[in-house]
Amino acid sequence: MIKEVSGRELDALVEEGKTVVCDFFATWCMPCRMLGQVMETLAEEFKDRATFVKVNVDENGDLAASLGIFSIPDVYIFEGGKVKTHNLGYLPEEQLREFLTQNL
Repeated sequence: MIKEVSGRELDALVEEGKTVVCDFFATWCMPCRMLGQVMETLAEEFKDRATFVKVNVDENGDLAASLGIFSIPDVYIFEGGKVKTHNLGYLPEEQLREFLTQNL
């Protein structure tokens, strides 16, 4: 299961220089719920390449705003202490797998 983290916890992971895949979501968002299920599947597949976490934007609005997140779901990949790339919106499993394969 992908761990839900606070903004501070995400910052700590990113500052360590780890490769982090972060799913920014809200509990009321249906596309977020759908993407969350896909992320759970792929997190297992890609666990040797990155740490997978999720951040609730309703509880971490300052972090979301600092990254320019104004729509969800939004999947960010952090590498070397900074944002490498992100994908806005729901992606089916095969498309998300391709996105992760190209960026991890």
